[in-house]
Amino acid sequence: MSEDFNMSMRKFLKQVGVTSQQAIEEAMRNAGDTDNKTYTAKVVLTVDGLDLEHVVTGEITGHRDG
Repeated sequence: MSEDFNMSMRKFLKQVGVTSQQAIEEAMRNAGDTDNKTYTAKVVLTVDGLDLEHVVTGEITGHRDG
């Protein structure tokens, strides 16, 4: 793959990672006590113009701030 493709892919994935982490952290703060609670997370990636649907699932364990 071309260098331009690789750079645009890295930029997109970094944006996904950073903004997703921020959204999860905010939701955890707003949820109150999440200490030792486990949440199932799912990300669905689609790309317009391509026949792509990629699903990633996992678990996130809450914690107490402080």
